[in-house]
Amino acid sequence: MSTAPETAAKYNFPGKNGYFGKFGGKFVPEILIPALDELEQHYQHALQDEQFKKERLHHLREYVGRPTPFTLCERLTRHYGTGKIYFKREDLCHTGAHKINNTIGQVLLAMRMGKKRIIAETGAGQHGVATATVCAKFGLECIVYMGAEDMKRQKLNVDRMRLLGADVRSVESGSKTLKDATNEAIRDWVTNVDSTFYIIGSAVGPHPYPQMVRDFHDVIGLETEAQCIEAEGRDPDYVLACVGGGSNAIGIFYRFIDKKHVRLIGIEAAGEGADTNKTAATFSKGKPGVLHGSLSYLLQTHQGQVELAHSISAGLDYPGVGPEHAHLYDTGRVSYHPVTDTQAMDAVKRCSMLEGIIPAIETAHAIAWLEELMPGLSKDDIVVINCSGRGDKDMGTISEYFYGNNQEESKA
Repeated sequence: MSTAPETAAKYNFPGKNGYFGKFGGKFVPEILIPALDELEQHYQHALQDEQFKKERLHHLREYVGRPTPFTLCERLTRHYGTGKIYFKREDLCHTGAHKINNTIGQVLLAMRMGKKRIIAETGAGQHGVATATVCAKFGLECIVYMGAEDMKRQKLNVDRMRLLGADVRSVESGSKTLKDATNEAIRDWVTNVDSTFYIIGSAVGPHPYPQMVRDFHDVIGLETEAQCIEAEGRDPDYVLACVGGGSNAIGIFYRFIDKKHVRLIGIEAAGEGADTNKTAATFSKGKPGVLHGSLSYLLQTHQGQVELAHSISAGLDYPGVGPEHAHLYDTGRVSYHPVTDTQAMDAVKRCSMLEGIIPAIETAHAIAWLEELMPGLSKDDIVVINCSGRGDKDMGTISEYFYGNNQEESKA
């Protein structure tokens, strides 16, 4: 098995003006630059404010339910016969996914800035639910943009957001998925920038969003590091996570970037295959370009236009990736691999039947990579997968995939 080369120096990104190497930056309409500068100033101040830290940690503990468990997957481990597999259980966060770590942090920042109108975009609905949840908790107006196609795939989460008081706005343009929802959210922000705080849900967008989202999710890696040492007396050998925009992955990776003995592996959605036109495998098929305010790897046509992405997972159905992941890919510190829809759905069934845990389809992409990873490991190797969300939200897709309308026999 190949190993990731070591980074040359202690990791300290983003640098000046919000760049991770050559990736990142602020590629936005001029009207948004003052808002981003204001946000950056407030965020940097909040980082030094002990009261902000104390309040955020209080809500993570008392409302989100942290620390989340670190679960040994005994039957999955026996299934492969090598290594030892743990799940970091972000699926057990309040609202059922890691997303709320970030929305708690950003909504506290919004209130410090006096913003009472919150907007967000969502793909799988988990970020939308997390945003609607914190807006309900703190009494703020909430508008969520969601692609019409994703609203069909994730109806349960649409209903949850509406029950929490959010105005869920259907986006009918383009592929009617996350990319188009993000476009609409940015248009809203440009129009209402003085009164509105945009809670971005992944490690994407203009600076300082990728850094903020990473920092608010760093709690995942912090807990994983401590829990692995408590359980095994040492760091894990491998840490795996799925990557769409990359929020859950950077949340668990960041703590380990300077620990070069820990192999970091990101799994991107290949859809029907990384070499086909129905894929979301940004690293396998994309090249550097600008999308949603930053420079990163991006699926593009020969003419440089954004290419439609495809994944059975609404949360990974995105043509770009966070700029920090692009930097980690280019430096080789993290290795990224594609997993197809079929491989992911097989992993949904395998994990459900062996562990009694129905994973989100996003998470199942990372679990699927165990098929490639585990045969090359020794019994002593420790593997940690960030279980980023519950599969409840995906039951419509899962039921249709395995059983169809007639509840027929499983495909797997």
